[in-house]
Amino acid sequence: MSAGESKGSGSSGGYAKGRARREQIVATAAEVYGDVGYRGASLREIAKRAGISHVGLMYYFPSREALLAAVLERRDEEEAARSAPVVSSPRDAMLHLLDLAGRNAGHAGMVELYVRLAAEATPGDHPAHGYFERHYEMVRSYAHRALEELAVQGALRDGVDARTAAVGLVALMDGLQVQWLTSPDEVDMAGVLRAFVQQLLKEPLE
Repeated sequence: MSAGESKGSGSSGGYAKGRARREQIVATAAEVYGDVGYRGASLREIAKRAGISHVGLMYYFPSREALLAAVLERRDEEEAARSAPVVSSPRDAMLHLLDLAGRNAGHAGMVELYVRLAAEATPGDHPAHGYFERHYEMVRSYAHRALEELAVQGALRDGVDARTAAVGLVALMDGLQVQWLTSPDEVDMAGVLRAFVQQLLKEPLE
């Protein structure tokens, strides 16, 4: 740390610049992975597009996996910001998940990144393990709250357990992404997900 970064406004300014640089790298990485997919993107290419040296990029993200997790974290934050103004009921929450599945069909590179990293990150010492723990907890809780509210409203079919259904819904979303990457012309992610959700409800979702 330089003298200018050690205290006072210098430290604050250095932190702000570092944060801005980190966010720039993550945004650039998201663009690169969206363009060329999981295997096509290299850290050197990302560094080049971000206007930073490879060594400089490694200062912020010491591993490729750490950068990938940051890209997915950014995607989650964007989805949360997108849904906040429109989700006002448990049915809206279910519709948001269907919309998300539909949007994913237009971003194969990001879907591939997510699927591959999710499989790699199961060991506890993987750099992205913590991200997926938080991510799955967040999505399960989101779906569980919505389904539980629907149960209180009497909208769920008899015998449907909200917590179990939430876990199944998240598992289906992930599994559909794998099948869609393998056979994109044969798998309708949003359509299959809608059919599953509809089976949980007494009345049509819309």
